[in-house]
Amino acid sequence: MFTHKTPWVILLILWMMGSTWWHVCKIKQLCGNDAQPVAVSADSTLDITPVKTPGFTIADEDYFRLNFPGNFSFAKSGANANMNSLGGSLGSMITYIKVSPNRTLEIIGYYSKGEANTTTFPNLGLARAEGIKQYLIQQGISATSLTTTGVERDIPFTAKGDSLVGGLDFVFTGTADAPATDSVTAPTPVTIAEPTTEKELAASEKFTSVFKPIDLYFPLSVANYIKTDETKKFFEEATKYLAEHKDKKLLLTGHTDSSGPDEVNMRLSLDRANQVKSKLRKSGIEADQIAVKAKGETEPKADNSTISGRKANRRVTVVVE
Repeated sequence: MFTHKTPWVILLILWMMGSTWWHVCKIKQLCGNDAQPVAVSADSTLDITPVKTPGFTIADEDYFRLNFPGNFSFAKSGANANMNSLGGSLGSMITYIKVSPNRTLEIIGYYSKGEANTTTFPNLGLARAEGIKQYLIQQGISATSLTTTGVERDIPFTAKGDSLVGGLDFVFTGTADAPATDSVTAPTPVTIAEPTTEKELAASEKFTSVFKPIDLYFPLSVANYIKTDETKKFFEEATKYLAEHKDKKLLLTGHTDSSGPDEVNMRLSLDRANQVKSKLRKSGIEADQIAVKAKGETEPKADNSTISGRKANRRVTVVVE
């Protein structure tokens, strides 16, 4: 027999059942029939595929294998690889290439159709591949041992959609002279003396006048130049001068070392100069008062046959004219 309290009792029971289900299934995650999260494809309008960073392997058949717990990552529409996310060093691969003159490494750079290409390369994938190629050349690998390709494909993005996981692949081609074994350990990395660092080169630059050129240097695989007290003085004075003399310009000239094809070096030097320009625009210098030139490898300031010389040649020269 129902009483006036019956509805409240039923509601209390339903509430208790619902609370129990929530605690067991949602909090403790003990219910096996719950629907699993659905991944959103990288080319969807949301572009926020939740991904777990996969491991990455670089291998040359049975001759060489290098495993990483992580992978390369890039900012969305960015060309510079974040190698910290690999969880390891490319050192043994670099050594393997050096001791395998008959092998060629093809670097494949991937890009998504939802990304913007702001580089001077035909596509963002090629720009990414060329960036790693230049890094390997700087480690002493011959440019003739490296090729690059850009390929469009679906790439997994982070949950925020502001960066992607992967973006690069490596394929070995050519004649393999080494005997195949089940397990090959890469040779001990070759230590190469580098008497001069980019930081030391930047510290050696002295400011005397905005009309005297000063060189900017960059840490390896980093877009921002190394700031010093001298460069700060230069840009402070240049900003004041240009504000008072609207007919004058700040000239940014990009340079590279002699590694790699001429046309690639020309594009790289232009990209580096444009990166500096974008930073300077934020300091208040008008866009029409900043001129950009690319010299590639045509105007070296040091000997390209040495490692320290090549570092000195990879620079952006700034001057008011």
